[in-house]
Amino acid sequence: MIRTATPADVPVIHALIRELAEYEEALHEARATQEQLSEALFGDRPAAFAHVAEDEGGEVVGFALWFLNFSTWRGVHGIYLEDLYVRPGARGAGHGRALLTELARICVDRGYERLEWSVLDWNSPAIGFYKSLGARPQDEWTVYRLTDEALKELGSGTQG
Repeated sequence: MIRTATPADVPVIHALIRELAEYEEALHEARATQEQLSEALFGDRPAAFAHVAEDEGGEVVGFALWFLNFSTWRGVHGIYLEDLYVRPGARGAGHGRALLTELARICVDRGYERLEWSVLDWNSPAIGFYKSLGARPQDEWTVYRLTDEALKELGSGTQG
């Protein structure tokens, strides 16, 4: 079962985020707190949205956390999927597909024309799964990121 996350889901979503970070060998980078997650998802001005996948017993076994982006070329919003994760023991039962199906449904219902996400180059099981759904890699694009000191320096105008 897929459902919209509620404030009561924040602890399990936080735990799943940490599991995902550990799987991606980047647990040291996962600094978000439950309080930050709660504010981002359920504060006065939510910046992100989440859906959870439950198994037959009602246990949350996966999640999708996403936010709106905007295509200047198409002139409409889309969904950017920040994280999709299903616990290893629950994989193969259709939870990941169901989460992506729900996000695709939201896109179609709201007139959004893109559902996008990133995947690590070495994550061949995920890449195979995404391709099986009809998703195609955007090989001509390279992701760039500013964080930490570089972001602070540029933002303060002190970059040399």
